[in-house]
Amino acid sequence: MDSMFITVTLELLKGFWETFKIFGLTLVFALPLGLVLSFGSMSKFKPLSWLVKILIWIIRGTPLMLQLIVVYYGPGLLFGWNLMERFNAVLVAFVINYSCYFSEIYRGGIESIPKGQQEAGLVLGMTKPQIFFKVILLQVIKRIVPPMSNEIITLVKDTSLARIIAVYEIIFMGQSFIKSNGLIWPLFYTAVFYLIFCGILTLLFRFAEKKMSYFQA
Repeated sequence: MDSMFITVTLELLKGFWETFKIFGLTLVFALPLGLVLSFGSMSKFKPLSWLVKILIWIIRGTPLMLQLIVVYYGPGLLFGWNLMERFNAVLVAFVINYSCYFSEIYRGGIESIPKGQQEAGLVLGMTKPQIFFKVILLQVIKRIVPPMSNEIITLVKDTSLARIIAVYEIIFMGQSFIKSNGLIWPLFYTAVFYLIFCGILTLLFRFAEKKMSYFQA
């Protein structure tokens, strides 16, 4: 039993590494892309604004599972292209999906800042980029930490959808023991990894909120 537990743990760690890569790379690309999309949705150039808003509506209104299937199989079915590598397809789908969710959080945070602050900055001779990065951005970050933390923790659990196109993340590895050894407990054992990971993230976000508490003064 001990040797089987060690074997299962090592295999799940391999799967968790894939889960962590999906999580980390999605954040690296989706966080800045979400900010770009938020600017697009708030643009005064209406065609651009409507185009971005339609994209966000489509992505937020359809299941991530379906988006994974479309990204992986769509090019081959529509254009006869060689299928994208599975991991890359997962990454593209996750980045597009989460950047749209992040963009709405950014937009809400930016629009919650009183316009008087921007007007005051212009009166003082500051440029719009200076006002955004030196006056508005830190306040926006403070306000979006709670909703952003919820989305990021959801991302941890959504990585399990990667198994839909046979990416060997942790749930996929847990399920593999049902087929190969008739063991179901490794699948439930994966919950320990998720709980630890989400617990660490929760502590980090609480720390970040406390560090930014000076904005409440």
